[in-house]
Amino acid sequence: MPKRRILPFIILGIVSNRPQITGREITAEFSTEIGDFWKASHSQIYPELRRMVDDQWLTTTTSPQNAKEKYYLITATGQEILDEWLGRAVDELPIHQDLFSLKLFFIKDPSDPRIRQLIATQTALLQQSLTHLRQRQRTVFPDDQAITRHYGHYLILARAISRTAGQLAWLKNVGDNLK
Repeated sequence: MPKRRILPFIILGIVSNRPQITGREITAEFSTEIGDFWKASHSQIYPELRRMVDDQWLTTTTSPQNAKEKYYLITATGQEILDEWLGRAVDELPIHQDLFSLKLFFIKDPSDPRIRQLIATQTALLQQSLTHLRQRQRTVFPDDQAITRHYGHYLILARAISRTAGQLAWLKNVGDNLK
């Protein structure tokens, strides 16, 4: 089954939230907030932007100061498509490329020393991620007003923190019970 294209909907959401946004600024969104739960590269974003302009989901304008810099705006068609997508039920879980789980799955012997190494590496990565997520939460949501203005984003960040903390607790439990 072909993979569903989600990137256009993410871009529509970004442009809807920040009218008159450049491609560089859209790409930067994947290094900050959205990057905490979805990745996209420059080489994926710009071709998608071109398709979306061709499909009339987005339109572009330029700045009088810099005619080379394109600013993207959502069209009425793009807003309708975004609204329809947001209203669709989420009816499947995503398949993640989780190499830690994949490697762990194939180890048969409970005393295999690779298990400890995998757990140690995964713990370090998740601890680093949890520190980053908590810092983002303090930065982006310093008060109740910030939470109210972007409540969905707040919920996603809180879920990421909870999920990461849960994975760390599971890893500690497994590590403590290894032979």
